[in-house]
Amino acid sequence: MALKITDECISCGVCVYECPNQAIVEGDMQYVIKPELCTECIEDYNSPQCVEICPNDAIVPDPDHQESEEELKAKR
Repeated sequence: MALKITDECISCGVCVYECPNQAIVEGDMQYVIKPELCTECIEDYNSPQCVEICPNDAIVPDPDHQESEEELKAKR
């Protein structure tokens, strides 16, 4: 499952630099995650780095983009 950034985002930008896939970009009002690029850091780290670094816990699983581990790995 790809991740998404909620309205809790304060647009600090720290997540942008942590993403190994450049899946996080600046949106109109806040940062957004491109689901086609998000791998949840599978095989790179033990957990999604954006989730770990977010000071507001504004990054959560996106129920609209559910993917298996195999599908996430295929994006690499």
